[in-house]
Amino acid sequence: MVAFAHWATIPFYLIWISLALLYGYRSWARRPTLWLLAAVTVTTGAAELADVARNLQADEALSKVPLMAAMFSAMVWHTQRKRSADAERAQVSEHNARLLGTQRRFLQDASHQLRTPITIALGHAELLARELAGRVEERDINVVVGELNRLRSLSERLLLIAASENPDFLRPEPVPLDQFTMEALRRWRPTARRHWQIGQLDHVSVNADRERLGLAVDALLENAVRHTQADQVIRLSVVRDNRSSRAHLIVEDTGPGIPLAELGNIFDRFATGSGPGGRRGTGLGLTLVLAVTRGHGGEVQVHSAPGEGSRFELLLPVLTRAIEGPAGNDPAGSGPAGSGLTVPGGDLIAPAGDRRRG
Repeated sequence: MVAFAHWATIPFYLIWISLALLYGYRSWARRPTLWLLAAVTVTTGAAELADVARNLQADEALSKVPLMAAMFSAMVWHTQRKRSADAERAQVSEHNARLLGTQRRFLQDASHQLRTPITIALGHAELLARELAGRVEERDINVVVGELNRLRSLSERLLLIAASENPDFLRPEPVPLDQFTMEALRRWRPTARRHWQIGQLDHVSVNADRERLGLAVDALLENAVRHTQADQVIRLSVVRDNRSSRAHLIVEDTGPGIPLAELGNIFDRFATGSGPGGRRGTGLGLTLVLAVTRGHGGEVQVHSAPGEGSRFELLLPVLTRAIEGPAGNDPAGSGPAGSGLTVPGGDLIAPAGDRRRG
């Protein structure tokens, strides 16, 4: 500033701007920052005072020094607050991660420990149910068997949801969704007297864990059965979206639908709704669906309104044609892709009565 006094205030601002940039690049502790601020303030103030004494600048130039010092102090204060907030957020995130890890381990351990006693108790209860067939006590023991089955399903789903965060949760392989959907329909037809239908059935394959994906579809079908009656429709479809390179595995029903107030919470753990006859689920089925679908890199969409039924869609990334291989024959004579039809012979109606799937 002394050497280039004829440049007026340019050297002065260069010093303060350089200080701000240096501090912004690497923040220092409070004490070194205060010492450096004091040194720069004294140095630039002395240089400005010398210029005023030599009549190179007006007296008002001295006001720039406290102004720049105040601005730099405000920047330091803001930076220190941000650093403290970041440190606090990091601490909270670390604490939450530990809590989530502890919760996940607890769910895994609890589910593992519950398996054996539930299986033993269920076995004895089923033996008693056979021995008490035709007697007054049969109804009571059937209640015990039903609740033990529900408890077993709950523990297995808890274990699966807890394991969904592990890197080795899935063992993917090419899975033709059209054939996979037909297999699911054949398994579920005998379980409930419903109008089972196949909608559009595009030939498309995904890279998926067949067993885990099957559990997710089973949970959706169980949910559809629980919320429909014998004269209502459950329809399965597979639709390929070429624009997004995703396959839509769709399970829809003509049940009572989901109230708008409950629609945003249906994927929460232990969120249950009563189906016809007051049948209860575990409250983990849709949570399981969401965990499995996300594990496959997909997402779940739901469309529902009271009195209009429900439509659940699993959106899964499709395999490229090179991996998928040539298109095979359309399974079960479902016709060309995208045609949309019902299984030959009309609705598929199972002869068996309603039975909740475990």
